[in-house]
Amino acid sequence: MTISQAAKWLSERDNFIILTHKRPDGDTLCSAGALACGLRSMGKTAYLFPNPEATDRYLNYVGKFYAPEDYKPKYVVCVDTATRDMISKGADDYTANVDLVIDHHGSNSGYGAESCVDPDAAACGEMIFSVLRDMGAVIDAETASMLYIAITTDTGCFQYTNTSSRTLEICAELVLAGAPNGALNKEFFRTKSRGVFQCEGEVMQGIQFYHEGRTAFAFVTQEMLRRHGIIEGDLEDVAAIPGQIEGVMVSFTLKEQDEGWYKVSCRTVPAVDSNAICARFGGGGHRCAGGCHMHGELDEVMNRLTAAAAEEMKL
Repeated sequence: MTISQAAKWLSERDNFIILTHKRPDGDTLCSAGALACGLRSMGKTAYLFPNPEATDRYLNYVGKFYAPEDYKPKYVVCVDTATRDMISKGADDYTANVDLVIDHHGSNSGYGAESCVDPDAAACGEMIFSVLRDMGAVIDAETASMLYIAITTDTGCFQYTNTSSRTLEICAELVLAGAPNGALNKEFFRTKSRGVFQCEGEVMQGIQFYHEGRTAFAFVTQEMLRRHGIIEGDLEDVAAIPGQIEGVMVSFTLKEQDEGWYKVSCRTVPAVDSNAICARFGGGGHRCAGGCHMHGELDEVMNRLTAAAAEEMKL
């Protein structure tokens, strides 16, 4: 589907439940919240499925749109989610019958009955903005704020290479619509808890380098989280840390999960395809940012990732 077709599809229907992805970030949650808000401005009924992993920083914006337990939707929409198995925990009643997917991941598996996928969009929030505009929905200050959070999340507050002129044009319109960009930038990009600061410092000290400094590994263990009194969701920006080091072309951030599993976040320079690296291990994403899950001993996981990075860098 094109943006216009997705807008028409939504305009002709009512009673929606909107799904987000596991380990939710600002793009999935606030894209969903903005879509619900826009649909409601047209007199439609729309709720978000309550994502149990959402942190308070986002619940302050989207929690009011969470569906009550007795809500019976007619249509299921999923945003910013590339594969069925990445849909939020607890949404099993809906995952098999997703009616519409709106997503910006080139690795989208096409699991929805209808799909609107634009890999050129910097964030799903850009797509939701265009959908709402085509529908004629009201984009008020509340909706604009959620869209601004969504877009700045996936562009690193406009620092990443996926930021385009279109991205900046949309965000200019969102500011004109009432999004308090200064306050939102401070809240989401320039404010961290003491525990997050301390944990990030430990992450920095533990970075390991390979391929003469072209590849870097950072690590987050469950014990580190406990010691600093934080949860994994508090470390949204940690994957960007090793990639900031001069000379690093491929960086991996390994977050320890349960039973020998690791969540791997990969960041690369534009000349190296992060999506291709992660696809080798059942994951995916974008050219400069991807992810996957891997199981095994830490040394084994690192060796496999190091070899994949070398191949993609053609070393």
